[in-house]
Amino acid sequence: MADSVALDRQALAERAGAAMYERDVAARAAGIELVEVGPGHARMCMRVRGDMVNGHAIAHGAFIFMLADTCFAYACNSSNAVSVAQTASITYVSPGKQGERLAAEARAAVQAGRTGVYDVRVTGDDGRTVALFRGVSQRLRNEEVVPGLGIAD
Repeated sequence: MADSVALDRQALAERAGAAMYERDVAARAAGIELVEVGPGHARMCMRVRGDMVNGHAIAHGAFIFMLADTCFAYACNSSNAVSVAQTASITYVSPGKQGERLAAEARAAVQAGRTGVYDVRVTGDDGRTVALFRGVSQRLRNEEVVPGLGIAD
């Protein structure tokens, strides 16, 4: 039984992630790719383009934040419950470089009622930590990312 529940939650997370990505004009415009989504987690990547660098010729922090925030969104919506950001913060650890493919991985730290806390690590091609992000989400009452599929948890 536990395996079938895990598979159902995984399938639900994949359906919710695919539906969100189809509607996520901003992420697609930034070249953010959905690599993996599952219950309480997501992984996304983005190549730093020339139009994403700042006056120091490094990735603009807003684009790194966007990658982390987008990954957070997919993780916190993976139960098919519409969830939005309540607060978020980021610490930049090392610069992203033009041409580099950044990866973000989000994991649920706590889900308590309608509030979730998620940690996201953004890494560079060489595995170094580029940024650490923490987001707090709020689930909207009875709203589903994909209507009719139900909500896990």
